[in-house]
Amino acid sequence: MAGDTFDTRYASWKATTAELLKKVPERKDVFTTLSGIEVERLYLPKNPDEAYLEKLGFPGEYPFTRGIQPTMYRGRLWTMRQYAGFGTAEETNRRFRYLLEQGQTGLSVAFDLPTQIGYDSDHPMAMGEVGKVGVAIDSLLDMEALFEGIPLDRVSTSMTINAPAAILLAMYIAVGEKQGVPADKLAGTIQNDILKEYIARGTYIFPPKPSMRLITDIFAYCSAHVPKWNTISISGYHIREAGSTAVQEVAFTLANAIAYVEAAIAAGLEVDQFAPRLAFFFNAHNHFFEEIAKFRAARRMWAKIMKERFGAKNPRSMMLRFHTQTGGSTLTAQQPDNNIVRVALQALAAVLGGTQSLHTNARDEALALPTEESARIALRTQQIIAYETGVADTVDPLGGSYFVEALTDRIEEEAWAYIRKIDELGGAVAAIEQGFPQREIRKAAYETQRKIESGELVVVGVNKFRIENEKQPELLRVDPAIAEKQKAKLERLRQTRDNALAAKRLEALRKAVRGTDNLMPYILDAVRAYCTVGEICGVLREEFGEYQGV
Repeated sequence: MAGDTFDTRYASWKATTAELLKKVPERKDVFTTLSGIEVERLYLPKNPDEAYLEKLGFPGEYPFTRGIQPTMYRGRLWTMRQYAGFGTAEETNRRFRYLLEQGQTGLSVAFDLPTQIGYDSDHPMAMGEVGKVGVAIDSLLDMEALFEGIPLDRVSTSMTINAPAAILLAMYIAVGEKQGVPADKLAGTIQNDILKEYIARGTYIFPPKPSMRLITDIFAYCSAHVPKWNTISISGYHIREAGSTAVQEVAFTLANAIAYVEAAIAAGLEVDQFAPRLAFFFNAHNHFFEEIAKFRAARRMWAKIMKERFGAKNPRSMMLRFHTQTGGSTLTAQQPDNNIVRVALQALAAVLGGTQSLHTNARDEALALPTEESARIALRTQQIIAYETGVADTVDPLGGSYFVEALTDRIEEEAWAYIRKIDELGGAVAAIEQGFPQREIRKAAYETQRKIESGELVVVGVNKFRIENEKQPELLRVDPAIAEKQKAKLERLRQTRDNALAAKRLEALRKAVRGTDNLMPYILDAVRAYCTVGEICGVLREEFGEYQGV
């Protein structure tokens, strides 16, 4: 707001916050330290200058460096959303119920590799992988079992799914219908970020152009029919897991986000029609202050991108809302209890950085899927941060720190340089096709590994303070008989469903793919007829082709 003084902006912020508090009161009337010292909502510099308003401003206002809500966690804590999924839908449903009973406030679904790459459990490519790194979902039958007894109008669900995201979203909508929950009451997120799959992860199916069509079809469909749904979670997490630096994580994630916005606008959508439902997914790594600064820089950069590059008018279009997961690649198989400490510090950085939801990794995840006990400890880590440390009692507690502000500026400066380079290459899709982000990440990953092996970068329990002949903890083992159970369930489904209707719905989808219609209604019709993930992806594979990588 050009021309505004600090005092006028501050008065405006206080008035806006007072109106908000009438609708959404804070968690307590008064927040205090254990010594009884009152904790204020927001702390400000004694002599603010013009740079303060430009770079920091006030929480809930552009450029959102200090948070996207005026009261942040004083009003509502972040969503504690533990990532879970293994074996069959029934087994994962039991874990979901357990975590909800333990105080988890949102669901996050991990799918097995066959589901992620669009194969049914009885496909030869699924051999040895069914239910291993997530839950096996072959059809609406499995999705119904996954959410049995879980009211979809009272929980929000995040689904880490990309290439077949439209299919799993359609299944979720169909389960809601069966529960009597209309689509406009469903809340949650699908990851739906295919560009980072080409860069860093590899669970892609289709080439970039048709993949982008599926994504923008989801944007348009949800804007009209599932308005509470976050239609994409643009993911820096996997970019960081592949070995990137914090700067690269921010830069490549935002470059991908720019590509999605451009694709949606090219498809005829107005920016303020879909942008408020865009969400992000970041990693929380080991360098405590760099991670806090990273989150703050990303928020400021996205606000500028949406306002200045895309002309967004709705403030919600400029808000970078993000989920955080602690760093999986930082977990060690050696001395796994050390991972509890790593995760606690990473989670604390995410909270101090202003995350909207959080997953804390379990101590044994470098060795196997988490046991029930280790999953509970991971959840308790978040609860201790929320209820015992006091870090949620004021907005942006580290705002104004010389170190944090300098790091925030430096990360932003270096990330802009990467974005300019990607623009010169023709944008994120062209840069990916030329292998630019892949090469940059590989170089960073190599440098990190070199430092670990030389001892320059200390990893406690790995290259320093080692213990010989460690005792391995008790691990979760996925029953290999799960694959046979899933195959038998598929066989029964194909014998009992209306196969003529299923074939008709698949053929309707095929015709739609060859045209220009939004594909979501056709996928939803196929899902309702109990067509499988593999059958629907089979049609899309035949029509779109498969991506072979760079």
